[in-house]
Amino acid sequence: MPSRRSILAAGTLLATPALLPVSAHAQGWTPSRAVRIVVPFTAGGATDAAARIMAERLSSVIGGSFVVENRAGAGGNVGADAVAKADPDGHTLLMATIGTASINQFLYPNMPFNSRTDFASIAMVMGVANGVIVHPGVQAADFPALIALARSQPGRLTYATPGNGTSGHMSGEYMKFRAQVDITHVPYRGTGTILPDLMAGRVTMAVDNLPAYLGAIRDGRLKIVAVTSAQRWFAVPEVPTVAESGIPGFQAIPWFGLQAPARTPAPALNRLREAVAGILADTSVQGRIRELGAEPMPLIGADFDRFIAEENDKWREVIRAANISLG
Repeated sequence: MPSRRSILAAGTLLATPALLPVSAHAQGWTPSRAVRIVVPFTAGGATDAAARIMAERLSSVIGGSFVVENRAGAGGNVGADAVAKADPDGHTLLMATIGTASINQFLYPNMPFNSRTDFASIAMVMGVANGVIVHPGVQAADFPALIALARSQPGRLTYATPGNGTSGHMSGEYMKFRAQVDITHVPYRGTGTILPDLMAGRVTMAVDNLPAYLGAIRDGRLKIVAVTSAQRWFAVPEVPTVAESGIPGFQAIPWFGLQAPARTPAPALNRLREAVAGILADTSVQGRIRELGAEPMPLIGADFDRFIAEENDKWREVIRAANISLG
């Protein structure tokens, strides 16, 4: 079984025979009509991009038609609920996120589905690092210095995120929880609204998905002091992780994976798991995922279940400690 740490480290993705490519002619379940992959967000984001890569390749490997359907709302809960209540016959799948599969159940008081019992895991597909990104004028050369600065000025430093309940928000609260510091959260309406304020120095830092900030980091308008992934991120290998900068074991990344409704027949689940394992072992697919600024993270079936359970333990504690509730 692949360990959580080895799967999340770049360069270890093909370390287990379970991830070897499978033949397009392998025997097993095939769909009898079009398969919907429900994306619980609008078109154009990382969740949508991951689903479209998988739909294209699953159509080729398994046969038939795999199509993407965007059903946004309530932090992903609208689309996830539609899949939870769909016929469990293998023809409706969910491109699940860290929110729908883990965080939302602790944030929203009236969830329309049970994320732990209403879905069957197929595979984790990819993850994206969050960065701790500061204005160049902040007097902190690295992450330990930033934490020391926060401790010297409780509540005065601010961190921006794309909104309440986002992975950036959760990463920031986890950072505060583990470092035992008081930094004020400033929720924005998306990454695009953060950038001008961060570059103008109106907020101290952002904790957010890294890809959107790379241009400003590389031309010196912003500075990154750490990434939230378990290992250094391929796009900025010179930047240390939070874990190696004083908070051992720290990891907080947005991730994406395929799930089906609970009680989906085993032949369908097994065929889908086999197909996705082979797809994620394909170097051309890995390249397409990295073009999104993401990293392939193939955790198949029960390994994905175990990862989600670990995430649940972490986020339950963080969200309760921060006393966050939405909806």
